[in-house]
Amino acid sequence: MNAPVHLEQQTTQSMHNTTGLALDKKRYWWLLSPGLPVIGMGILAGYQFGPKATKKIFAMGGPLLLHVIIPTVDAIVGNDSNNPSDDEISSLVADPYYDRIVKLFIPLQMAANVFAGYVVTRKETSFLDQILLGISMGAINGVGVNTAHELSHRPNKKDHYLAHATLTPLFYNHFRVEHPYGHHKRAATPEDPASSKMGETFYEFWPRTVFGGIKSAIEIEKNRLKRKGLSFFSPENELFQGWAMSASFHATMLKLFGKDVIPYLATQAFYGISLFEIINYIEHYGLMRDKKPDGTYARTMPEHSWNNNNITTNLFLYQLQRHSDHHAYPTRPFQALRHFDEAPELPSGYATMLLPALIPSLWFKMMDKRVFDHYKGDLSKANIHPKRRANIFKKFAVVDRLLNKE
Repeated sequence: MNAPVHLEQQTTQSMHNTTGLALDKKRYWWLLSPGLPVIGMGILAGYQFGPKATKKIFAMGGPLLLHVIIPTVDAIVGNDSNNPSDDEISSLVADPYYDRIVKLFIPLQMAANVFAGYVVTRKETSFLDQILLGISMGAINGVGVNTAHELSHRPNKKDHYLAHATLTPLFYNHFRVEHPYGHHKRAATPEDPASSKMGETFYEFWPRTVFGGIKSAIEIEKNRLKRKGLSFFSPENELFQGWAMSASFHATMLKLFGKDVIPYLATQAFYGISLFEIINYIEHYGLMRDKKPDGTYARTMPEHSWNNNNITTNLFLYQLQRHSDHHAYPTRPFQALRHFDEAPELPSGYATMLLPALIPSLWFKMMDKRVFDHYKGDLSKANIHPKRRANIFKKFAVVDRLLNKE
């Protein structure tokens, strides 16, 4: 009696997979993102069990993957020409396969961190290698913020706790609160700590976004609880809940591996946070929304985010580079995001732009002219660092005169 029902279920599932593949040619390639912690475990295994001569290479596996391998593959594979139609978006959103992919990242991430704790606390692991392996896992935990990002925009409270779970290695739980309710309200404005200003270096941006984001999250949560008639120190405070989860993760790592795991924990957290904030630095650099007559800002539009359509980086980042569509429809899941031709374009994918963002002279050379061109020479419309405004206006007045002579 059960055999026909089982066969029917298999047939239905097969049809669903075939339909999904027809809608989304990248359907199975999205597994690269939850596969990232598996790559991390491979790096750790290569370090622990591989020949001594290759240990340093494996220890630096995370940065090599992020800064060399993915940018190279990005350049070879190129852009994604697929844009789902409205009907296809509805089908993609309804498909539970993509939700499972996002959530698969979390147990694999936890397993990779525990394995890392074991490897870095072996007597034969040098202090330098502890730091290098911390950087490698920090790269994975930093990309993991993107999993938290995807879950943070969902209405289900359970998904919010899962977002906190993937943030625990970095102790960066305020992101779950600040990003959907702070950044999405203020993106591409001078008031937003997560939107970088033209002429602002990443090293100036880092403390402004990290501490500004924490301050913003506290204010948002304080106001939310106040509207409910509750104190900030209420058990319902989501920030306290997230921080407690992070404290539990780090306490468990210390219990399992002792104080020798501390250099690893500190390194991966600092590197992972910094990696994530480099992405923030890139996403809205110099862009600003217009103010309406009443003093409020106009709605966030495609022109207020830097985009890139390189397939490989988008596969690892749940299409975060289609950032304009994300700001237009924050609750739209990653598989349904679209590319806009009118959105300002980065020279290359996020992975390729990470290193230039760390070199101010190179970054300004690559990006300031793009901001200038985006606003057709009217830099009064740009979000400019106040201390650099005079120099930037002077610089581009010279460029403008030279162009007019030609």
